[in-house]
This record gives sequence, C-alpha cells and structure tokens, in this order.
Amino acid sequence: MSDGMPKIKVRDLKVSYVHAATGQRHLALDNMTLDIREGEFLVVVGPSGCGKSTLLSTIAGFISPQSGVLEMNERPIAGPGSDRGVVFQDYALLPWKTVVDNVALGLKFKGVSKTERTKTAKEFLALAGLAEAAEKYPHELSGGMRQRAAVARTLANAPEVILMDEPFAAVDAQTRMTLQEELVRIWGQSKSTVFFVTHSVEEAIFLGDRVVVLQEGPGPVKAELSVDIDRSLRVWPDLNQNGRFQQLREEITALVRKTTVAA
Repeated sequence: MSDGMPKIKVRDLKVSYVHAATGQRHLALDNMTLDIREGEFLVVVGPSGCGKSTLLSTIAGFISPQSGVLEMNERPIAGPGSDRGVVFQDYALLPWKTVVDNVALGLKFKGVSKTERTKTAKEFLALAGLAEAAEKYPHELSGGMRQRAAVARTLANAPEVILMDEPFAAVDAQTRMTLQEELVRIWGQSKSTVFFVTHSVEEAIFLGDRVVVLQEGPGPVKAELSVDIDRSLRVWPDLNQNGRFQQLREEITALVRKTTVAA
C-alpha cells in the first residue's frame, strides 16, 4: 500500500439531487472529505440515509457533484470508466447468458476476441471457486454463487478500484460469512483497491484495513479507525472471541448510534 498520493481523493464534496416525487432538491453529501489509498480495503459504515451509496455512486461516475474535488490518480473523475468496477447487491447478471458469458461481457465491450475473453473469464471464475459453473445459467446458481460470479465479472475487467455497494446483504448469514472469506482471498490475489459499503459493523471489521464512519447525512466523516487485527486471525467464528474485534465492534457501533442520536 502506497503512503504517497491517494488513489481516490475526495475534498469538500457536495452532492444534491432533485427528488422525483416532491420535485425538491435534496442535499445528499456535504463537506465530504476522504482519501482511499492504493491497494487498501476501505469500508464505509453509517446510519441509513447518511450518503454511503451516494458517495460510492459519485466515485463510480454515475452522479456528478455540485462542488468539491473528486480525483483518481490525480485526475478528475468525470463519469464512469473501466478503471472502476462496481458490484451491486442485486448481482445484475443477464439471465439469458451463461455464467462465463456474463463474466466475459465487459471484455466483449472492450473488443477482446472471444477466445481471449472466454479464457480470462474462466480464470476469474476459477479464482472465485466457480470453475464448474461456467456453462450454467444464473438461475441455476445459489444467491451466493451468483454474487461470486458478479465479483468475478468485475475482476475480469481488471479495474484499478472495485466499488461494492452492500453486495452480500441479500444472502443468508452463513453464506455471507463464506462470501466475506472468499472476497478477502480474491482481493489478496488481485491487489485491487476496494471501497466497500455496508450496514454491518462486523462485516466492516472482518473485511477492512480501515473503517470510515459517516455522520447522519449530509454530514461529513465522523471517524476513521484502523483495523489492526492480523488477517490471519480473521476467521469466522474465531474472530468473535478476539478481544480487539470485540473492542472495535463496540467502538464503531457506538459511533454509528451516537451519529444517529445526534441527528
């Protein structure tokens, strides 16, 4: 991880939009300042409505800020780009395509030959533990497998930054723990920078190098905490007995609750 310039630089960012139902302008983010470092796994938590997903969508280039600085590699982010890959909660796999064709889709748009994109897609499916599912269709997979396929599709495009918006929220608790472990393993091999949004404090600590707590929207960052637990010790269910894990869980939970009460 680099100690130099941030991979993503956010300074005094302001984002607002017009509410479709009321026609009134809503301030979603204000005075948002944050650095995302090269190669780190940064997790953002906070109460509902604090702007977590808005921040992610703005970094992805789906939303344009009203003011402030938003840069990647010291260049302004002006819209979506292949240097940033997004994984959503709903998988977004095309039901009429096989898993391997879904994973290869981004490469097809880039003009990569069918032979090469199939080869690359299968490599990332294998990395995600889905080699045997390559020729299946999304409806033939479990929710956890579909989400791993969505991660593989993002990785196959070789983005510098992966943006993940509560990708495991829709699966059961046991599958969620398995997906968390798989994601850390895959991230360790891909060396991408990850920006991960979640409501789960436990998930944030398990995954993150650093956890950022947002104020109730549209406030700025409430706190930043380093997760100083060796990754070799982050194994479910052993982690629940780890004293430092318990301490961080209590501290972050208190910050989120105070943020909500203060609002």
